[in-house]
Amino acid sequence: MRVRPPSTLLAIAALLAGAAAIAQIDTGQSEGGKGVTPIDSSGSYEVSGITVDVAAKTADAARYGGWRLAQRKAWGQLSSRLGAGGGSVSDGTLDQMVSGIVVENEQIGPTRYIAKLGVLFNRARASSLLGISAYADRSPPMLVIPLQVSGGVATAFERRNDWQEAWARFRTGNSSVDYVRPSGTGADSLLMNAGQVLRPGRGWWRTILDQYGADDILVPTVRLYRTYPGGPVIGVFQARHGPDNRELGSFTLKVGTAAGLPQLLDVGVKRLDELYQRALRGGALRPDFSLQPPPAPTPEVIDEVAVDDDLTDVSGVLTTTGQEVAITIQFDTPTASAVANTEQALRAIPGVKSAATTSLALGGVSLLRVSFDGSPDTLRAALESRGYQVLGSGQTIRIRRAPRLVPPDLPPDGAPTG
Repeated sequence: MRVRPPSTLLAIAALLAGAAAIAQIDTGQSEGGKGVTPIDSSGSYEVSGITVDVAAKTADAARYGGWRLAQRKAWGQLSSRLGAGGGSVSDGTLDQMVSGIVVENEQIGPTRYIAKLGVLFNRARASSLLGISAYADRSPPMLVIPLQVSGGVATAFERRNDWQEAWARFRTGNSSVDYVRPSGTGADSLLMNAGQVLRPGRGWWRTILDQYGADDILVPTVRLYRTYPGGPVIGVFQARHGPDNRELGSFTLKVGTAAGLPQLLDVGVKRLDELYQRALRGGALRPDFSLQPPPAPTPEVIDEVAVDDDLTDVSGVLTTTGQEVAITIQFDTPTASAVANTEQALRAIPGVKSAATTSLALGGVSLLRVSFDGSPDTLRAALESRGYQVLGSGQTIRIRRAPRLVPPDLPPDGAPTG
């Protein structure tokens, strides 16, 4: 039996520790790429915090009875909140209106069920029974970029984090703010990171908002301070808005142990939603006018000149009509250079005022918006003359490079090699 020297054993241990650290980093990166899909973005009415304590012969009967009791209590609170007097309805009618039961906390025994539940009601059915309008006046669509600062590291969608998960759990049905919540997959980590939040440039923000169908930006921020591992956690929450990262309000919450961090963040999300709703009612949550696309230039008035009927234009230069049209072009973008090359080729066509990519999908089909001084047929002919295959008609077309064919009159190879 050979005994290795202590230095050799230490070197092997260091290598194993380094390999474990690398594996842990790779695992974290792969998990971060999965993102967090929002749980519920519907318009259901939600009543939370319903406590029940029911005893029955079996555990299943006790749990079923607890859910029945929670539905009745939640309906009374909802009808009172909406001004319908808190009247009661039958269990069969409640079964048709309830769209889900949210288990916040439960304890199941052999003959007893103790729980804290939330109940979701279908908005259309509940409103029709209460005699109120199901329409809710909401804000313009707001893109949400949750920013978490923990241990001095700021994270948005670069990797999966607790703050992003808290916003995915939040149910937006009862809020007057129309939240647009990305899932963190695909290009989200590249477009919306911690660095982008601090960039006030309107041009790139317009591209991002157009990609997600929003009118403005909300940046709910939380700064987490931990006293010691597993101990109390302090969260400083800030409601920020717009490309200038303007603060609308802030507050501080504390939880006794690290295990209570999800509950701390859930409460923080609800409080921030209240701040945003208050700002919306006060007029402080208006979309920034600088994020809107620039207005189209006013066409110049050209005096008409009388010419002879037999005058012919032989210059071969593409003429324009003075009337700009917006044309959407679909094109393949296997690489980032394909985007720049296609935009440059389109800008070189006479009559093209602007050409900008509005929807980028590397490895797929992207969308490009062209402002053209002329008719779509004229642009189609110009593209075909430059070697593009053009599919479709009107103001939405698809282009791709025509394949290069071998000329048919090449002489045969009479001296093959090999």
